[in-house]
Amino acid sequence: MVGKSILIVDHNPSSRVFLARHLRSKEFKVIEAPTGKDGLIAAWRDQPDLILFDPTLPDVPGKEFLQKLRGDPRTKATFLIALSSDPGPACRETCIIGGVNEYLVKSSGAILALDEILDRIYAAEEIHESPPPPPVPEKSGTLIVFLSGKGGTGTSSLCANFAMNIQQAQPESHIIVADLVLPIGSIGQIVGNHGSLNLVTVANLPSEQTNTEYFRKNLPIPELWKFQLLAGSPDPQQGNTVRGERINQIVDVLLSAYDFIILDIGRSLSRISLPLIQKADLIVLVVSTDQSTIQLTKTVCEYLQTQGIDSQKIFAVLNRAVGLEGLTKTEAEAIMGLPIKTTMPYMGSNFTLANNLNQPITIKYPTDTASIILKGTAEDMVKLAKRFQAR
Repeated sequence: MVGKSILIVDHNPSSRVFLARHLRSKEFKVIEAPTGKDGLIAAWRDQPDLILFDPTLPDVPGKEFLQKLRGDPRTKATFLIALSSDPGPACRETCIIGGVNEYLVKSSGAILALDEILDRIYAAEEIHESPPPPPVPEKSGTLIVFLSGKGGTGTSSLCANFAMNIQQAQPESHIIVADLVLPIGSIGQIVGNHGSLNLVTVANLPSEQTNTEYFRKNLPIPELWKFQLLAGSPDPQQGNTVRGERINQIVDVLLSAYDFIILDIGRSLSRISLPLIQKADLIVLVVSTDQSTIQLTKTVCEYLQTQGIDSQKIFAVLNRAVGLEGLTKTEAEAIMGLPIKTTMPYMGSNFTLANNLNQPITIKYPTDTASIILKGTAEDMVKLAKRFQAR
């Protein structure tokens, strides 16, 4: 990597010295900065090829640091890697939304992950001829994304239950549910899947190995649920190692391998998930009845519209299954400025019980009003998604 420069911004002297020594051993030119302010000065003065920084800077909040870098034409396109001493999901989400290209947590495996990123960026420049990347399959399947503005709305459970009913309504179709909620997923637990194959293990495989045949052959079909499942990250530490561009590669392959691709994104609205939402044929937005969730959902809707997403593709679902209290459908629609297409009725303890037993609601409670709504709404989702896909 001769000639490439990396700016390290880290207030921890031991960490900064260790990183600098490691990067110099790989023949990078290294610039060091102990504070956020010094880091910004160095970034704009020296214009390094890459900036490696700890977002927990004492003098400049990570969000502000990123805003300044991305807001200046000198560093607007600079490759940014966050190497964070904060393992929490809030820090990760702030950094990804703020514009980092990669996010790592300081851990025993961080240096190996960093080396893999640097090799991927710069290795091709060190050889005269590199093999072409694997071709991106053309989109063919119908893509449905499940999204929420706030946690606790039952999005993952509804995603699994609607997917199961879509499979029942389309028995000849191949359906995949992919749990992309980061840093930790939950659909595997809901459907009773205990296998070791998940988003993290798949993302760590070479891209040429994870082709259409690989997914169709290896992904499990949980009993009673009918669809194939790509389970989510099993824990936050592993989830924080998943590379954003790898997720998009995986989804592109799934689009060529399945008739319906149903993604659970949860509240993980970020630079990773936004491209997936933009290419979706239908966006199922799950809301609960409390006012804070409705307000956050309004903010999400407004943001999506600024990103060129057609509001007609948003299929809002009001989930009353876990509680009767809160705003009415009319009140929620007035705040969001968006029609609610379906309301899931209150189910008392039955909603939680079905989840705990790893059973679809329509199988556990076939005569319940919720089961009738799930079936009808699943058919409506398919019709709408197909209509938007045909445009």
